[in-house]
Amino acid sequence: MSERVLTPRNRGFLFLDSHPAGCRQLVADMWQACPAPAPAPVSTPAVASANAPAVVPEGGDGPVALIIGSSAGYGLAATLAGLKRVGIRGIAVSFEKAPTARRTATAGWYRTAATADLARAAGRDLVFLNGDAFSDSMKDQVADLIEQRFGGRLDYLIYSVAAPRRTDPDTGTTYSSVLKPIGRANRTKTLSFDDEGVPEVREVETKPAEGDDVRQTVAVMGGADWERWIDHFAGRGLLADRFTTAALSYIGSPLTAALYRQGTIGAAKAHLEATARTLDERLGELVGGRAVTSVNGAAVTQSSTAIPGIALYTGLLRGVLGEGLVPPIHQLATLWDQLTGAAPIVLDDEGRIRLDTFELTDHVQAAVAERWDDATTQTIAELADLDWFRGEVRRLYGFSVPGIDYTAPVATDLPWPDHTS
Repeated sequence: MSERVLTPRNRGFLFLDSHPAGCRQLVADMWQACPAPAPAPVSTPAVASANAPAVVPEGGDGPVALIIGSSAGYGLAATLAGLKRVGIRGIAVSFEKAPTARRTATAGWYRTAATADLARAAGRDLVFLNGDAFSDSMKDQVADLIEQRFGGRLDYLIYSVAAPRRTDPDTGTTYSSVLKPIGRANRTKTLSFDDEGVPEVREVETKPAEGDDVRQTVAVMGGADWERWIDHFAGRGLLADRFTTAALSYIGSPLTAALYRQGTIGAAKAHLEATARTLDERLGELVGGRAVTSVNGAAVTQSSTAIPGIALYTGLLRGVLGEGLVPPIHQLATLWDQLTGAAPIVLDDEGRIRLDTFELTDHVQAAVAERWDDATTQTIAELADLDWFRGEVRRLYGFSVPGIDYTAPVATDLPWPDHTS
């Protein structure tokens, strides 16, 4: 097993290597931060009792769940919170790159290895699959596992996928998503750091969508694949009574709306939410189940750092809220409580679960907007929590994690979790 001393090498917010020990510790920290379940009986699955407390069933016989996009961001939080808060078993799907002679594995590879160890220690049978979640071959593989290993019934599906491309299994057409405003170009402030970590606030312009940009983005990031997963399981009779599914989404601030919620990605999110309403009606009739979207709050993720303006907004939001910025693991613990009936499901007028209310109150947004207007390269250190933001970006790749000795060699060629036993 090869061992190396790893130092962070990055191009902007993208790091070329990941630190296995740091990724493992990050997962352990998220696990510790997740609230423990209450020691009381619970009905399974979810919507059986609106007042049942959260609890982990004994004996490894918890509800069967599928987490799609389980290795990063909110999908990782959904996996860990589901394990600890609910005692799920089942399948987690992600798409990560293995280590090579020149490069480490992706951070999600190492996070998955750490999550698998936690699941095993907790006595939970959670299978981790690595591959293209958009493909029908992956859907077949998951369906076979549900049928052969998990009693032929799926209780929950969490859909958390952010991808640049998707190939339609029916037509073979590959669609590409773009991050563009609709109608006209958008100029926005954005935050970056030079090689020495010095912050810069500048304006960038993004050209508007053209041609079929919107259609292609919706084809990748909308609800088509989510619905295809449900159709696949329904066609094989694998949906349990009161089966419940949630797709994770984001709305965000008016400060970023022109490029995000009102742009091509926003069109895809609107399609996702429309899909939820269609699926909710169908599942209600089919198995007494339901489908919802969960709108999460701002967080530093590998996807969000690629969006102009989001880094600046998140740093300023942290500057306003401090520890009041709710981390993904706490948000997803709340989501699981609502999905399992440990707490009532609370929906907005569009039928969405809202976990972002801490962020979008009028007084918080007003404070962030004032700082946004005042933000320059010279003032940003006073207005945003830059140390926290830089640390969060580095921790995405396993660096700057407290308790890790980064001068020590670390094994990088860790295997993908084995599920054959």
